[in-house]
Amino acid sequence: MRILLVYPIFPKTFWSYEKILELVDRKVLLPPLGLVTVAAILPQEWEFKLVDRNIRAATEEEWAWADVVILSAMIVQKQDLLDQIQEAKKRGKLVAVGGPYPTSVPHEVENVGADFLILDEGEITLPMFIEAIKRGETSGTFRATEKPDVTSTPIPRFDLLELDAYDMMSVQFSRGCPFQCEFCDIIVLYGRKPRTKTPAQLLAELDCLYELGWRRGVFMVDDNFIGNKRNVKLLLKELKVWMAEHKYPFRFDTEASIDLAQDSEMLELMVESGFSAVFLGIETPDEDSLQMTKKFQNTRSSLTEAVETIIKAGLRPMAGFIIGFDGEKAGAGDRIVRFAEQAAIPSTTFAMLQALPNTALWHRLKKEGRLRENQDGNINQTTLMNFLPTRPLEELAREYIEAFCTLYDPVQYLDRTYRCFLLMGLPSWKAPAKMPEWVVIKALLIVIWRQGIKRETRWKFWHHLFSILKRNPGVIEHYIAACAHNEHFLEYRQIVRDQIESQLAEYLAQGAETPYVLVKEKAEEKAEAVVS
Repeated sequence: MRILLVYPIFPKTFWSYEKILELVDRKVLLPPLGLVTVAAILPQEWEFKLVDRNIRAATEEEWAWADVVILSAMIVQKQDLLDQIQEAKKRGKLVAVGGPYPTSVPHEVENVGADFLILDEGEITLPMFIEAIKRGETSGTFRATEKPDVTSTPIPRFDLLELDAYDMMSVQFSRGCPFQCEFCDIIVLYGRKPRTKTPAQLLAELDCLYELGWRRGVFMVDDNFIGNKRNVKLLLKELKVWMAEHKYPFRFDTEASIDLAQDSEMLELMVESGFSAVFLGIETPDEDSLQMTKKFQNTRSSLTEAVETIIKAGLRPMAGFIIGFDGEKAGAGDRIVRFAEQAAIPSTTFAMLQALPNTALWHRLKKEGRLRENQDGNINQTTLMNFLPTRPLEELAREYIEAFCTLYDPVQYLDRTYRCFLLMGLPSWKAPAKMPEWVVIKALLIVIWRQGIKRETRWKFWHHLFSILKRNPGVIEHYIAACAHNEHFLEYRQIVRDQIESQLAEYLAQGAETPYVLVKEKAEEKAEAVVS
């Protein structure tokens, strides 16, 4: 059996980082971890080829070679996923699809011709698919009624990847999150009981990457890395030893809830194990909105102090912010900007709230008749809200645009980054010195030319650079890399402005301004019920 694994194109997003990747001659930030895990679960006597369309398109020879085409996608990849299903069907191929987007809205992939729907988590549903193929079946839908034990998940087939095209590799230790945020689809897809691999499993995956010659960053893609604190600490204690024995070949980034700041042991273990950055779902500094959306874990202590604690421990914070919660007061965008400045968070994802399929938010808004027709929710920063908010959508959209552009004003970005790295602590270990690759030197020279000579940032750039060298020299490499991120955001903020303004103009042209007074009354009733 010959299997062609196809990964659809990502549109430009916060995470696409095209301008940064261009600096270092790489195509994509992260690989399709889901598809290489699928390849590891399927029978190993089958033959596999993988095409990541973010790198290149499938050739006609590859299409002709395949007996079955398997695709996986997140919701932001929807359009290219649907297109590729149709391309495969034009060539008479059996098509199987899975992943977060098909699991959430299976009818949409079925409507364009997908033959097999391998939904939920593959450890359970892929064996069902294998049996169907062995019986000679040509269609089927496979679902799970329980969550798998991920201690049985095999090492992903990293060897199928075009490694040189990626800036970072991906590994996963856990699935699920213990919290109950109303807008989050992670707890819908993977549950609220975090399930983890064993430390030995994760280290075996790192061994595999090491043997393949990988020596760059690794993203721990867990949606909340510290969801199961006991098991994570067991991993980190072994990872710390592994990293020392291998002379620190990787640096790790991950995602975690803000209560990480309350666990000094966890912070120390992460830094000593080679973690350098963590993405935090802060969402908003408005406590009423956090209560409304059931993100109670962010209301238990000062968010600013929590971020400062994380920075001082030695981790660069990235933060997610959202505008458009029910009952939100005008000026939320400005409050988010002020918070990011006060907390010295260099890079932030910032988006308008979306009701993702099957989340608690989606079900509530559907019941209230507030979902906009023919509008799919996704987490792209260039998407107008897909429901009627409690204040005029036009007001929200314009506030969002201005706040996004202010956050990524190149001078303000440099200032935040500088203040962050002045505070940043250092691990006790130090990786062996090595000569940087030419591509890295070239990227540094380009950043110096653009930010230190060509643009209005020139005075800030040199002042901040020399100050870091004098006051916290151990972070200089990490600091310059964070400065380079500004290359992406400088262009991306204009993309956000153009696309949101275009969608807003179309929305207003249809005479569809939100009847927000009625919506607000319903939301206030809901808020009173939550409080009581």
